[in-house]
Amino acid sequence: MRYTQTLHGRTYAFDGLVDLLAKATPLRSGDVLAGCAASSDEERAAARWVLADLPLTTFLEEQVVPAETDDVTRLILDGHDRAAFEPVRALTVGGLREWLLEAAARHDTAALTSVAAGLTPEMVAAVSKIMRNQDLIAVAAATEVVTRFRTTMGRHGRLGTRLQPNHPTDDAAGIAASILDGLLLGSGDAVIGINPASDNPRTVARLLHLVESIRERYDVPTQSCVLTHVTTTIELIGQGLPVDLPFQSIAGTQRANEGFGVELSMLAEANEGARTLGRGTVGQNVMYFETGQGSALSADAHLGTGGRPVDQQTLEARAYGVARAFDPFLVNTVVGFIGPEYLYDGKQIIRAGLEDHFCGKVLGVPMGVDVCYTNHAEADQDDMDTLLTLLGVAGVTYVMGVPGADDVMLGYQSTSYHDALYARQVLGKRPAPEFEAWLDRIGLADGAGGVREVDPAASALRELAAR
Repeated sequence: MRYTQTLHGRTYAFDGLVDLLAKATPLRSGDVLAGCAASSDEERAAARWVLADLPLTTFLEEQVVPAETDDVTRLILDGHDRAAFEPVRALTVGGLREWLLEAAARHDTAALTSVAAGLTPEMVAAVSKIMRNQDLIAVAAATEVVTRFRTTMGRHGRLGTRLQPNHPTDDAAGIAASILDGLLLGSGDAVIGINPASDNPRTVARLLHLVESIRERYDVPTQSCVLTHVTTTIELIGQGLPVDLPFQSIAGTQRANEGFGVELSMLAEANEGARTLGRGTVGQNVMYFETGQGSALSADAHLGTGGRPVDQQTLEARAYGVARAFDPFLVNTVVGFIGPEYLYDGKQIIRAGLEDHFCGKVLGVPMGVDVCYTNHAEADQDDMDTLLTLLGVAGVTYVMGVPGADDVMLGYQSTSYHDALYARQVLGKRPAPEFEAWLDRIGLADGAGGVREVDPAASALRELAAR
């Protein structure tokens, strides 16, 4: 279908839903690279006028990526809950924006939760394109997505952290030291997650045993994850290794997921296998997914209906549709990790981070954000401080805790243990309840979401430090 809009005496035409969504997207370098960005701010405004008047049912009738050739589209359509969609069925994209904002203003978390399964990723991506930053923040802050394994994530008033103790040679002593550092600073309630330098199963097994020994010895209520390929994790589950959370990077098209070497059936197998282990204590959400705007484009797997390039933010929202199907414990977007070819500067990274978080939460996904950038992007730590603070206001489920905010293995800039403490302090946030109780039990909790001086507080952890 062809859409048109006249502004200031000029008529703009958009050749189908794919083109309309792309042209309505806030400017970002990846869409320029893909050749689908609006040519001017006026064309972008015209696209948003059209998009705002588009009925939501259009997204059930016109596909962004054809279902005949894409299993992600089939997963989204097959999983669409028509009963949950009923309260908003008659609305346009602009009407959905008003509905979401009204629910947020009423603090109607139940309404926002109940509609999630009725919204497709494309609907949510579309509404995000006509929202201001404050709109994205307001709706996300009112939305609550709760998941459980050994800790409970996503409750209002809580801010979790992934303790990320990466080491360039997978050295056990270096990783253990980083874990100790993070625990002493109140980090790790979402997960202790290691990106291994080697994907060798023996290395992954060694790291799993390392984290498990620390967790068990000091009775830390958290979960571990070694971020290896899902097929390696499936193999290790079969060997009886202590796997808490299977991990996989995912994207919004079948071809992009094939680029990661993954099929949807593999995710289902890992989900079932980890649940069979029964290692959770307060729940059995087990999957951990990471995504990032630009991943499909970087794999040349971003084309949609009619061979047109799909904008990277819509494809990112579709990745959340994949995640949602497997009831994950954690999902996060590595928002600035892929580089300036996709998100050029701090302004684009900040906007993308707020969009990703909004889309994930509205779709019912437990959404975290790796507030990050690469050293060749036009961004700096001040931009990350801004995004971290905005996401904290928006109720982000968790952020990263990286020693010194500088990942020495992956070579990018993220957020530190201290950054998370800052966000908890200024926003009145607290760690996951089970983890906070542990901090209190060992004498580290300060009663306000922060940590005390280590000095006489934690004899068990001092023992670990001495080793």
